[in-house]
Amino acid sequence: MAKILVTGGCGYIGSHTLVDLIDNGYEVICVDNNSRSSPSILKGVETITGKKLKNYKVDLCNYDETYAIFQENEITGVIHFAAYKAVGESVELPLMYYENNIFSLVNLLKCVQEFKTPWFVFSSSCTVYGNPEDQIVTEETKEKPAESPYGATKQMGERIVRDFQQRNKTACVLLRYFNPVGAHPSTLIGEMPIGRPQNLVPAITQTAIGKLPKMTVYGDDYPTRDGSCVRDYIHVSDIAHAHTLAIKYLQKHEDIQECEVFNLGTGNGVTLLEAIKAFEKISGKALNYEIGPRRPGDVIAIYANNDKAKKQLGWYPQYSLEDMMLSAWKWEQRLKEDEERFTAAPPQLN
Repeated sequence: MAKILVTGGCGYIGSHTLVDLIDNGYEVICVDNNSRSSPSILKGVETITGKKLKNYKVDLCNYDETYAIFQENEITGVIHFAAYKAVGESVELPLMYYENNIFSLVNLLKCVQEFKTPWFVFSSSCTVYGNPEDQIVTEETKEKPAESPYGATKQMGERIVRDFQQRNKTACVLLRYFNPVGAHPSTLIGEMPIGRPQNLVPAITQTAIGKLPKMTVYGDDYPTRDGSCVRDYIHVSDIAHAHTLAIKYLQKHEDIQECEVFNLGTGNGVTLLEAIKAFEKISGKALNYEIGPRRPGDVIAIYANNDKAKKQLGWYPQYSLEDMMLSAWKWEQRLKEDEERFTAAPPQLN
């Protein structure tokens, strides 16, 4: 059985990918330093899959601790999620983003090289396209300068992985995904932002549930159909399954000479205001939001041409925008119910 190391496995996309890999017969190992995640999410993964997980609380910027994971396990493939990912925060704290996102990747690839790990999948992003001339982008779209330090770390990361593959036998895939949203249909795992949410959908659901008094839409003067930014929202379970398909692809094509790149999006451009309306429709709640100024680092409009992923990976998104919003809302409601139960009956200390 192939053994896959998932970095950032306690995170949003990482946890859903653990589930999808296990459902498809893979053995998984999780590593996460929990600086931006909670290890409690693994309980949900274990409940869904019925499998006990091996988890390492390790910072990948520590080479020796990362090396030890490879020493202790015969790893067949790596899926690398672990990174800071908030666009706005990266504008405020660029050095922190460059240090964490690049050092962790380099340390990980050193271990992949040392232990001759056959497969490597890199979690990239549509931010590598910068502010594209055409709203819909293919894998061949010329990259513009990144609009944020976060996007720049993804551009650099892709270059590092490409250069690495040129001198090693590890087969690599770069997955550029757009805007993951929603939660697992079981509502046992979902997005758990630490502090105030940086992404749209958790900001919507936390406002609707009352955790936040109101939310802000950053900018209504963009050259789009309603003045707000256009994004390509994709359900997190669809994103997760693409990583499993990428591993299967590498199993069949271990002799590929260059990194394969795939866009992961629905191909549908949705404005932020349209996303809010979709949530209001499925929830029956009027959202308390205000229009604020543009946010540094945000691109105007971008969505995916996903033909290549369909053709080569056999990947087809299964969830609609309404499905995404409904699953996110059910997850938020579950979090509130769990919090209320905990408050009503706190654990007894012996």
